[in-house]
Formats: sequence, structure tokens, C-alpha cells
Amino acid sequence: MRSASYRWLVLAVFTLAWCGVNYLGLLDFIEEHTIDWRFQFRGEQPGRGKFFYLDVDAKSIADIGNLAWDRAYYADVCEAVLKAGGATAIGVDQVFSNRGMPEIADKDRFAKGTRRMAEFLFSLPLPPVVLAAGYASAQDRDINGLPIVRELPRVSDPARRIQSPELPQFTLTNRIYTPPYTGLIDTIDGTMNRVPLFAPEGGKTWYNMSVELARLAWNLPPEGVVIHPDRLEFVRNDRVVLASVPLIDGQDVEVNWTTRWDSPQNPRASFSAALVASRMLKSGDAAERDAAAKFFAPMKDAIVLIGPVDPLLQDRAPTRLDELPVPRVGVIVNLVRMYRSGSYVHRTPEWVQWLLIASLTAAVCGLQLAGRGRWWITTKVAAAALVVAYVWGIFVLFARYNLILPLVTPLGATLSASFALTGMLLLAVEHMRSRITGIFGTYVSPALVERMIESGEEPQLGGVEMPITAYFSDIQNFTMLAESLAPAELVRFMNDYLSTSTDNITAQDGTLDKYVGDAVVAMFGAPVPCVDHAYRACVAAQLVHAQNMEVRERWPQIVSRMPVRSQIGLSTGRAIVGNIGSRTRFNYTMMGDTVNVAHRLENAARVFGVRTLVSDATRVSAEKYGHDCVFRCLGGILVRGRQHPIRVHELMGLRGKMPAAGLECKGVFDAGLEKFLARDWAGALTLFTQSARLEWYPVTYPGQLTPSRFFKSRCEELLANPPGDGWTGVHSLLRK
Repeated sequence: MRSASYRWLVLAVFTLAWCGVNYLGLLDFIEEHTIDWRFQFRGEQPGRGKFFYLDVDAKSIADIGNLAWDRAYYADVCEAVLKAGGATAIGVDQVFSNRGMPEIADKDRFAKGTRRMAEFLFSLPLPPVVLAAGYASAQDRDINGLPIVRELPRVSDPARRIQSPELPQFTLTNRIYTPPYTGLIDTIDGTMNRVPLFAPEGGKTWYNMSVELARLAWNLPPEGVVIHPDRLEFVRNDRVVLASVPLIDGQDVEVNWTTRWDSPQNPRASFSAALVASRMLKSGDAAERDAAAKFFAPMKDAIVLIGPVDPLLQDRAPTRLDELPVPRVGVIVNLVRMYRSGSYVHRTPEWVQWLLIASLTAAVCGLQLAGRGRWWITTKVAAAALVVAYVWGIFVLFARYNLILPLVTPLGATLSASFALTGMLLLAVEHMRSRITGIFGTYVSPALVERMIESGEEPQLGGVEMPITAYFSDIQNFTMLAESLAPAELVRFMNDYLSTSTDNITAQDGTLDKYVGDAVVAMFGAPVPCVDHAYRACVAAQLVHAQNMEVRERWPQIVSRMPVRSQIGLSTGRAIVGNIGSRTRFNYTMMGDTVNVAHRLENAARVFGVRTLVSDATRVSAEKYGHDCVFRCLGGILVRGRQHPIRVHELMGLRGKMPAAGLECKGVFDAGLEKFLARDWAGALTLFTQSARLEWYPVTYPGQLTPSRFFKSRCEELLANPPGDGWTGVHSLLRK
């Protein structure tokens, strides 16, 4: 009892420590990465509203020249987008301040372009064009040349000095004018995950560009945006609330990223293309006017964003869905989509996070402590399952409800407490083991495994030569099969196929060597020697074929596309078996000519159209220890890498499970092979034609190759082109 109380006290200390870590935000940077994973797990969502990007990209810079451009270009494009395109609003993500004019610019042309844009912006009715303003422009200087450092005004810090953002400016007749619609483009901490929706400046409020664009798209007056302590609302004149945006710290919103930058939901075109199209609208050529109208047609009823996207402009940052930096203009569109859909990100209060830390830690550690006797494994699995369920639940809750629950601190508290608890339990077990060893050590001899553990000897490189039967198998036409399946479906099918194959191999005391894609490599007779390893390998091969029939029945959608059939090669002889590899990493495997022959026979099986092809040594060894296996000789083959031919046999099946037609086929085929080797190819052709009608395989398909058809074809070739006197009947295989 005292020990259990001590354990719970230690767990309580861990829980309180992790609650402190959560409160201080020491691991918030890791938590933010997990939030990115949740967005990526959820993926993109269909956005509400219509949007279009006009990119200030590398093509535009190449066509027009380096920034700053003549402001008349923007006026021409915006006018065309509104009149010809029928857009509802335009946002220009570029601050048109007087500081934006380069020293080498043509000042007269710059002034003329400024007047052109000002005439457009101040024309009545006012065009719904929002120009950018911001506090992120680092420094400016006052009338005395002293630096002015702009800081975003915070509602939570009213004592901070009130400042104005860098505004778009139009100098006309020695006066500076600010356009009617201006929107902030600032974000918090340089990321695009949290954005201030407004900034108070004395009696004036500067709204984020997304707020202004949404207001203009909804045709709301300025007073249609209402700020409350915990939310910002878009309200119609009839007091209907179109959107209610929850605020963080009374000012910010967390961006619910619904699309990636390169999403099909974000149609775009180059700004230079739009500029050319705007000029074509005034062309005297009707074809050019029609082409321009088609260019602007996709912008009908859309909110159009004009912003820099060229990486050289350095206005980029990563998003929740884009790991690599993307243009910042995309945050404006995602914010407006969020207002229209009402899909906002929600985070739990601090006290809920502490409750989750304590609850998960207590539940997992409680399961670890609860296991006794036969329930020991069950409780440990349940504890692990609870952790997995919590992680999975966090991702699902966000994907379905946009709810962010803490992940790092609850898992950190649970895992660290679990490790501490495991350490305490191991100490207790070791103490109990020492006591039992002291009591019973003089009466009971240690087990073999215990002696290996206590010896502390590491596995060593090396192997021994011993007789084995090597086993190689794969699936015919696996490449075509893999191409026809979805990755997830292919993995499930292969897991089913490899599981049944391996179970039948191990049931006959075979040892799995490795998997190579769809291939299964195994050995019989090692590491534990047995004299009947060839017989066991033959039985295992037939059981694998039989179990594969059940696999086919479980996957009718695959069988309907192409036949699924295994081919197996068996070779018996001496081989090197042991730990083979490097000093730091090795496998228990086999090497030698016997292994190579098995591999060649597995490949040669498809040449004869058989399921299992074995060497003569395998047949002889197997028949010493049983007569259940039915073999038929296929003559000699010369495989790649060997100078002498190998006599091979088809393992047709187990005698008690073969139909009468199969045994009759063997008799006729054997007689045909005798005539074939005696150069009586006409007589052999007659017998192979007869045996071809008796061939039987569980898996059949039109045009299936069988040994009878193979030798029938060879007889026809030899009758047409008789060989010389040196012909031996050996079939040469030039490929693996």
C-alpha cells in the first residue's frame, strides 16, 4: 500500500510539472507543428465564395519591368476587372506610399500615373478597391529626420503609444490624399496563422483588408462592421448578422486555412496578362475585344486579389497547409472564405488543457498499475490503445469540428509518467526476481534462454554449411497487378497473401529468410536440422497453393482483373547458413549454389506453366520420407550461371487431393516425354496433345500455359526444324 501511494505521488508531481510547462508555453513551438499536421491530415476544404488572383509574378516583372510600376497600370487593370469582369471587390496587396517611388523614376510619368489612379479611386460611385496599409514597414522618419518605429496598436495594451500605419498616399496639387478604402495586411509574429482584424488609432479604426473586402462584397456600409469584446460582426441594415468572427485577445483571429496556394480553388493569371487584356478592351479590332472579354469573364462576381508572388519580392511565408513559403496575399482570401463559411478555429481554455493532462496521465498510468495475472497484457495494450485513441481523437476532432486540443503536453506528461512508472515497476520486478533466485536457485536449473541472456554474448558473424531445402516463391505478373491496384488496397492484399504463405511455411518447421516485394524466401532444415526438410518443403508448397485459393476468394475484385497464381522453386543441397552481413547489421540467411538454383527454378516455373518446380535432388530426398507428393519429370534445363543442366520436376500436388484426371495426365505425359527424349517427336506430339486435354489446375484462365502445351509446342518446332545429332533435349533458359 505504501508503495502504491508513493507511485501515485510521483505521478502527481509529473502531472503538476507538465501543467506548468503548458501554462508557461515552453513547448508551444512544438505544439504549433502538431497543429500543422492536423491541417494537413484534414486537407483542403471546399471554400465558399469566388476568388481570383492576379499575380505580380516573374512573368509580369519580365514584361513590365522592376517595381515600382506606373500606378496607371493598376488603375487600368482594376477598372477592367470591375467593368468588364464584373468583380465584386478588388484587394491590392501593395502599399502605395510616397516612399515607394524609386529615385531614378520618371517623376513626371509617376505623377501622371498617380493622378490616373487617384481619378479612378475617387470617382463616383466609389469603386470597391481596397489598397494595402501596414505597420510592418519597419522604420520611417518624421519631419526632423528622426526614425519612427511603427508598432501595431493592441487592444490588450491601451497604454501603448497610438500610431498610424504606413498608408497608401497620392500627392495631388501638393496635398497628400488617402484612398477611400484601405486595409491592413499585418500578421502576428511574421507568420500567417494569426491575424489582427483591426487596429485602433484614437477615434479611428483601421480594419484588415479581408474585413474591408468582405464588407464591400456584402455591400455593407462602414458601420456594418461591429466590434464586440469577444467578436467582430458583419451586420446588415436590417440587423441580420452575416458573420460573427470570434476574437483572440479582443483583436486577432486564428486563420483556418482551407486551401493550399496552388489549389485548383485558386484560379489565377499574371498581372501583365491582365494589363494587356485591359488595353485590348479599347482596341478597334473586335477579335481583340472578344479575347479580352473572355480573359476577364472568370472574374464575374469574384473578389480579385492583386499581390506579389515572385520569390524575389520576399513577401512569402509558410502556412498550415503549405510547408514551403508561399505568397502572403493568400491569407486575405482564406480569411474571407472563413467569414463566409463560419468555419473558425476554436481552442480550449487553459483549465480544460490542465484537466486533459491530468486525466490522460491518470488513466494511462492507472491501467499500467491495474494489470495483474492474466490481465497484465490486456491492461498494457489498453493503456497504449488509450494513448493512440487520444492522438487519433485530436486529429478527428479538428478535422470535423475545427477544435484544437493540446497534444504535446498531455502526451509528454503521460509518456514521462509512464516511463517513470515503468522504471519503478522494473525495479520492483528485479527485486522480486532476486529474491526468487535466492530462494529457488539451488533447486532449479536456469533455462537455455536465461543462460543466453545472463552470458551477455552478442550474436557473431559467420555461418555453417549444412543440408537444406531452399524455397523461393512470388506472384505471377505481380508488376501488372500492382499497377492495377490502389496503394492501400495493394498493401492489404499483400499482407493477406504473405501472412498465409508464411503461416504454412512455419507450420512445416520452415524458417522465413526474407520478403522481397511479393517474393517469399525461406529455408527448411535450418537453424534446427531435420532429415525430412525436402518433404516438408514440398508439403508446405502445396499448402501455400491451397491457401492461396482462399486468398483469391477473399479478393474477388483482384481476381476479376487478372489471375493470381504463385510460382515456387525448391532446391535441396548443402548451403552456408548463418548470420551474414556487416559487423553492425546482419541477417540470418542462406548462401550457395543450392540457393541460387532455387531462385532460378522459381523463375523457370513460368516457362513451363507450372506452380512448383523442384530439382531432382529435392524429389529424391522428399520421396525417402513420404509418398504423398506427386512429381512429373520435365527433363533437363540449363539455367543462367551454371555450366551443367539440372533435371527438374513439377510438384503436381498431394496424392490424396489430386483428381483422377491429374494422375492420368501424368501417365500420358511421362510416356510422351520418353518419346520426346528418344527423338520420336511425332509420337510425343500425339501424347502431349492427349495429356493437354487432361491438364488440371485449380487456377485456370484462357490460354494458360501447361507442361503439355509447352512440350507440344517444342515438338512442333523440332518437327519443322530437326536438330543435329548433338541434341540432348535440354531446354536452355537465358534469363533469370
